[in-house]
Amino acid sequence: MPTRTNSLAPLRPAVVPCNQFHRDQLLSMEWLRANRLGAYSSSTVIGCNTRRYHGLLVAANLPPVGRIMALSTVMEQLVIRGRTYDLATNEFVGTFSPAGYANLTEFQDGPDACFVYTLGGTTLIKRVILSDDANAVAVHYELDGPADELILRPFVALRDFHALRSASAQEMVVAPRKDGGVTVEDKLSGYPGLFLRATHAPFQNEPQWWYRLLYRVDLARGQESNEDIYSPGRFVFQPGETNECTLGASLGEPPKLKYRAVLSRRRRTQAEVLAPFENAPLPLRRLAVASDVYIVDRSTSSGGGASILAGFPWFADWGRDAFIALPGLLLCTRRFELARRVFGTFIDALDEGMIPNCFDDYTHKAHYNSVDASLWFVIAAERYLRATNDEEFWNDVLAPACRDVLTWYADGTRFGIHADADGLLSAGSRETQLTWMDAKFNHEAITPRWGKAVEVNALWYCAHRILAQRLETTDRAAAGAFAEQARRIGEAFVAVFWNRHFEWLHDVVNEDGTDASLRPNQIFAASLPYSPLSLGQQGCILRAIRENLFTPMGLRTLSPRDRRYRQRYGGCGESRERAYHQGTVWAWLMGPYIEAHLKVENAAATPKAIAQAEAWLSELDAHLDTAGIGQISEIFDGSAPHEPHGCYAQAWSVAEVLRAKCLIEECKAQCPGWE
Repeated sequence: MPTRTNSLAPLRPAVVPCNQFHRDQLLSMEWLRANRLGAYSSSTVIGCNTRRYHGLLVAANLPPVGRIMALSTVMEQLVIRGRTYDLATNEFVGTFSPAGYANLTEFQDGPDACFVYTLGGTTLIKRVILSDDANAVAVHYELDGPADELILRPFVALRDFHALRSASAQEMVVAPRKDGGVTVEDKLSGYPGLFLRATHAPFQNEPQWWYRLLYRVDLARGQESNEDIYSPGRFVFQPGETNECTLGASLGEPPKLKYRAVLSRRRRTQAEVLAPFENAPLPLRRLAVASDVYIVDRSTSSGGGASILAGFPWFADWGRDAFIALPGLLLCTRRFELARRVFGTFIDALDEGMIPNCFDDYTHKAHYNSVDASLWFVIAAERYLRATNDEEFWNDVLAPACRDVLTWYADGTRFGIHADADGLLSAGSRETQLTWMDAKFNHEAITPRWGKAVEVNALWYCAHRILAQRLETTDRAAAGAFAEQARRIGEAFVAVFWNRHFEWLHDVVNEDGTDASLRPNQIFAASLPYSPLSLGQQGCILRAIRENLFTPMGLRTLSPRDRRYRQRYGGCGESRERAYHQGTVWAWLMGPYIEAHLKVENAAATPKAIAQAEAWLSELDAHLDTAGIGQISEIFDGSAPHEPHGCYAQAWSVAEVLRAKCLIEECKAQCPGWE
């Protein structure tokens, strides 16, 4: 990875010149700010909410989950010389009202979300800044030029962020406060109230309901897409001694949020994340900044843990995603203390050799329905040791947990997970979905992969090789046992999975037979630190993947030559589930693909291979400006033009592309012919 420096130079904000794009293009560009509680702010670059998950304050009522849509939006009007200009934009069926995007000059994606409006000879700069450590947000306004007054009308939802609000369903109550603020409560939900206050702007009680706003992304996903939203009144700012005004909103207690202080801390955090990347290419630096939004605090029995949210706007923390993403998010950026806290969170919940698949959004209860999360934990532990040489943490914390995983898995644990007579790992049944291809509809596993899955056994082999090597100096007997088991697993892996006819790997083997579907899961048999395959076999599967599954946005989940291939992801819930792993492209798979390419092509001595790897990532670099600004989406259509879908900001997408870029930079440093 790039050398760490003492530079604290922040990244310049990415700028979207709004007057150069069509409105529909702007509605597909989304911004995101998040904090360690799991709270976030998000919308489109023109401030028009297109999802039920968009809002200026999505609070974490049970950090880092239990998320509540608290402050949906603020509708602003600026009065200049008696003329009223709209700044806000809302969509209804067949129309936009108001349509303030016409007055928006540019959006700036920096430590805050910044909107620049030019109207009537006056410039207004609006900045949205989320608190670092509270369920609070500040919306700061600064005027340059004449203005009579700025009217701020906040709209409050106070609902579960998965749900929608109806004006007839529940009643809102407004309670004025002596300090000039107001608290809005939903007397039926039991959620804390939302406190609102604006500096230099008195509150005027003027409640309104706005009916049937349209969320176009929800509509495209076949979901209910209309919502009624409530405003308790308006704050009116009249410029005079100051040309600045800040609207603060917080769940529960009045906001303890000083806009400039928070902004300063955010800039320092960004600079620290960038410190290892002073001379790195701009896309790599942008991904390093993007990595920070996924890290959250999570309380554990042993103290202050941390975790990794899988994606925005709807995912919580998942074990598989966390340990696939950890090397890119926290090791490449050298945030080792945070990495140790993430390991600690999941080790605290380790049970019968299993790392949680996820934690419940409302109870924090751990769920263990994953066969590979625990194995990815072992891989991440090894990568942590390679990055840090922290043998004390390895010996005291990581190694015992890794041994626990392999011992329980070999002997047998939940969901029928066990080592078969040949040493290979088998898991699940026809009704379960324990691998990462876990789509299910009406109790039907869309991509049934029970039995012996290829990537699970590649991980199983690699995990044994890791412990065989790492225990050599501390427990030679155990190291020898793991080495012998790895030998048995490796021989069985080749015998069971190698398809001599096609020269690629079977995807799954179980009692029903052998599934020879060409899927990307076999890439891990070439990308992981240890492989049971010969270099020639690794080259064969890499070639098959390149010719059938590779796209500029990641790898397809099924070959287009397969009759089950779905070239588009979209529509209703069933349609989306049936396409999720049947051709849909996943960006995170670009990481292992690049890693396998660099290994097989011996890129440290081949400038051409390095240049090819960089070229393959170029369209994902461009993607940083097209969906989630500065982020990488979860999935893309299997066929061109590979439109993005799912989460607009996905942890393992960002992490694995970031890690791939760091691998490329390492190869450059080792390549004598690279200039």
